[in-house]
Amino acid sequence: MQATETGCLIPAMTIVLRTPTADGVREATAALREWQHDETPMQLHPGDIGWNYRFGTAETAAAVRTWSRNGRILAVGMLDSPTLVRMTVASDAFHDEDLARRLVEDFSLPERGVLPEGAVSVEAPQGLLLHDLLTKEGWGVDEPWTPLFRDLAEAVEDPGVRIKEIGLEQAQDFADVLRSAFNTTKPTREYRHKMSAAPFYADARCLGAYDDQGNPAAVVTVWSAGPGKPGLVEPMGVHTDHRGRGYGRAITVAGAAALREMGSSSVRVCTPSSNVGGVATYKAAGFAARPEIADRIRKV
Repeated sequence: MQATETGCLIPAMTIVLRTPTADGVREATAALREWQHDETPMQLHPGDIGWNYRFGTAETAAAVRTWSRNGRILAVGMLDSPTLVRMTVASDAFHDEDLARRLVEDFSLPERGVLPEGAVSVEAPQGLLLHDLLTKEGWGVDEPWTPLFRDLAEAVEDPGVRIKEIGLEQAQDFADVLRSAFNTTKPTREYRHKMSAAPFYADARCLGAYDDQGNPAAVVTVWSAGPGKPGLVEPMGVHTDHRGRGYGRAITVAGAAALREMGSSSVRVCTPSSNVGGVATYKAAGFAARPEIADRIRKV
């Protein structure tokens, strides 16, 4: 209960956890767009949800969680896997104690429907009160990641290779490069088709770098959060047959240029610090590394 100036008691506003509908995902994505600013630390971006749409609209809605108070969304999370939630909060809620305590409860209790029992991880931006509370609860830190940023105030240099937009007709090129780049059989041409259903996909670009014979060498998808806000690179990959030839730098530069054309103020990406080659590629593309960050983990 809370006391008013007249001494009357009123119920405290309850924080409500929801798994949204497909329409609710649009509302959550709109909140994420609002929270993106150049000065904020690396955090969940609308493009992260957009990239998740490769699994389908219903599947993406099932992976999203929102925390609201008095009808306003204060936090958004996305299950990147059954044991990893990536989340962030409203810009003015980094030190909201009620929200932080509720988040710790929801991450800790399997019956809340966020994370299961056992070993789990939480990705949250630096500076949240949540981190202090997780530490008190015995949560540790995982392997380090390196955030990288590039300011887009100035014109972006020419990438130096042939760049082509990856439309639905080039969906197989997109899949082939990602399958090779990440040594996986998962990416299919349907990824590109389903991504087009993502909220605000009109503010995304999927680009390919091609060699002199017309073969796809590298691909990137970049996501705008709106004019004057930071964009995101997710994902970028180079085909194994074309590594070591500068295509990773070139496609990343092309992605940065596309975001600048869309009005983005900067571009950001985060990669495991152990991915030495990836960090070097982004630096070569004009990105500056920021201090390392790490997920919070609860071990068995």
